This record gives sequence, C-alpha cells and structure tokens, in this order.
Amino acid sequence: MTPMTGTIFNSQSPTPNSQDASSRTISLGIGSWKLGVVGSGVLLVLAATAACSKQAAEEVDSETVVPVMTAPVVTGPIRGRVHATGLVSPAPGGDLVVIAPEAARIVEIPRAEGDRVRQGDVLVRFEIPSSAAEVQKQAAEVQRAQAALANAKANQVRAHDLFDRGIAARKDVEDADRAVADAEAALAQAEAARAAANLVAARSIVRATFDGVVAKRFHNPGDLVEPVSADPVLRVIDPRRLQVVASVPLADSPRITVGAPAHLTAVAAGTPEVGLKVLSRPAAVEVGTATIPVRLAFNAPTNFPAGTPVEVEIDAELHPNAVLIPAPALVREGEETAVFVVNGDKAGRRAVQIGLTDGDHIEIVSGVKAGEMIIVDGQAGLPDGAAIRVDTGAASDVKPPADAADKGEK
Repeated sequence: MTPMTGTIFNSQSPTPNSQDASSRTISLGIGSWKLGVVGSGVLLVLAATAACSKQAAEEVDSETVVPVMTAPVVTGPIRGRVHATGLVSPAPGGDLVVIAPEAARIVEIPRAEGDRVRQGDVLVRFEIPSSAAEVQKQAAEVQRAQAALANAKANQVRAHDLFDRGIAARKDVEDADRAVADAEAALAQAEAARAAANLVAARSIVRATFDGVVAKRFHNPGDLVEPVSADPVLRVIDPRRLQVVASVPLADSPRITVGAPAHLTAVAAGTPEVGLKVLSRPAAVEVGTATIPVRLAFNAPTNFPAGTPVEVEIDAELHPNAVLIPAPALVREGEETAVFVVNGDKAGRRAVQIGLTDGDHIEIVSGVKAGEMIIVDGQAGLPDGAAIRVDTGAASDVKPPADAADKGEK
C-alpha cells in the first residue's frame, strides 16, 4: 500500500504548496498529514484512505512435524497382579512374648535387646509369693496324708490279726480296710495339689522355647508386673521364620489363591528380587471391613527386621491371548484412556478400554487390534491428526512378558 499524504492548508493560500509558520506536517505511519491553523479555527481534512486494491493476508501452513517412536500391537499372555501393603512379621511358632503368670516381681532378666538366645536359656525369673506359699502348703498336706495312710495301714494289720484270732469282729476289719482306702485317696489328692503348685511355681522361671533373638525388653529386674497381655516383659522372635502379612483390598480377594507367587516392590536399587508365596487367606471377614489379611512366606531367608513395612505384588489371573500394548503408549485424560495410532504420516487419537496390566504391558479390551502401529514415545500433548515422522531406528517391538508366557504354559 502506497503511503498517502494529507494536506491541511489555509483557505486563502493560492496553492497547496505554499507553507507558512502556521502549518506543520505530522507523520502517522500510514501517511503524512499537514496541519494548518487559520484564524480562530482549525480545519482538518482527511485526504488519504487505504488503497481499494489491498489484498487479504496470506494464510501460511505452519504445522510442525513431530518425531515419534512406534511399536506394533501384539497378542500374548498377561498376568494380573494385586498390589498390597503389609508388614514383616514372625511366623507362627517363631514369636514368644513373656507375660507374668501371676502378679509378681521380676528377679532376673539376663538378656538385653538384640542378644541371641538358645532353646532352654533362662529369659525371665519371677518372684511369686503366693506360689511359694502354696508349694509349702501342699507339701505339708502331702506329709499329713502320708502319715494318715501309715496309721490306717497299721490299724488294718491289727484288725486283721485280731479277726484271725477270733477276738475282733468282721465289721472292725471292714472299717480298717475302708480307712486305708480313704487315706490313699487323700494322699493322691494331696500329691496332685502339690504337683499343681509346683507347676505354678515353675512358671516363675521362663525359658526360651526356640533359638532366636530378643526383639524387645519392656522391664528391668525389680519391676512389678501384672499377668495381662498389656504388660509384657520380653519378646523373642526367630529371624529365620518370618512372613509378610499383607492387607489386600476386599474387592481383590477373589483373585488371590493359596500358593500364588509374589514379590516385594519398592526395594533398594541393586537388591535382588525377593520372592514370596501365598500361605493362607481368611475364610471369613468381619462385616464392614475393607481389607483382608493375607499371609505370605519368604522363599529364602531374609534380613528384613520384624515390623518392616513392605509393598508386595501378588500374581493373580492369567489371560493367555490378550491384545497388548507397551504401558508408555497409553494416554490418560481424566477417566478416559486412549492411544495414538499411526495413519500414514498422521497420528490418530483412538479411545481404548483397558484390562489387566503388569507394569510393563497393558491389555486392550477394545479400541485397537493386533498389528496396528501405535506411538509409544512423543505422543504427550499431540493433537489428533498431527503430522508425525516415525523414528524407525528407535522403534521397539512389544514382547509378551516372559514369565506370563511360562506360567501360561503350565
């Protein structure tokens, strides 16, 4: 467009070319405008407009070609996994919590936390005054019963002798025999009571029932303790017999089977995979509960301390002929899931419905089929129909999980 010049001049000026001190020229970018002042007023005249032949702005296609990596959709086996959190705990028979048999005072605790103990070692020695008095009492009762029995037997011999000589009556013999029987019963009762008292007294000394480690020491010698679970004295565990008690969501409980393999997740880098096996699952749950406890055994001895929180993945159902894509290929937008399919040099967004996932692969229930090429890298923020350039050198094929394939054949 050619810049136009607008001239503002005095009406008495003979020509537009004459200029005086009262005229000025103002440049406004699209032309030049000359301002003239005449008497008491100013007359402004617009002498230039945009050219009628102005052309519309040219539209330029500035779409950028996006480099992407692709992989084919394949079919293969995939096994679902149930994720749960749990705690490393001693297995049944590998945990001993010492509680006082009666209200007592601690006389001795020879082991400290972290000390190893052998089966039969003394763990705690209690002083139970009531049990000691009971032992003495029952011992005296036994002595009294023994003396009564000896006297009854002497009377029995004398009665039989007199009866044989014709001096005593048969009734005297029968009474003597009955007295001996009663004395024997009394002695047996006294001995049983003494054994019970001795048993209670023996509980004042607690010994280790297995080789283990003192995990926690709650009291010291001289402390008074009560015979309740809320007042433990010592805890010993067997580090060779540990398990994981996992809290599995109730909705996933039908997917758990006894004997199913599992492994720990979120372990330190470079740590070998820690394998487990499902030992048991509850046959009944409490009303209103959201999780169920599932016990898993370690496949090999472990150094995890009891009480360590862990995360586990338990193998669940197997789909042998699933349509699979790499996990990075899936695009999530809110509750929607989609993939980008390669259509020549364009990327097409396609909504999909997913099924099982094992972390590396995702099962596609509907939306794509085996053999189609999908974008596995570079699809972030990619619009539908965008121009793409496939980086064939970096493309990778989807391989079915080897472990799932092996398990599918078994």
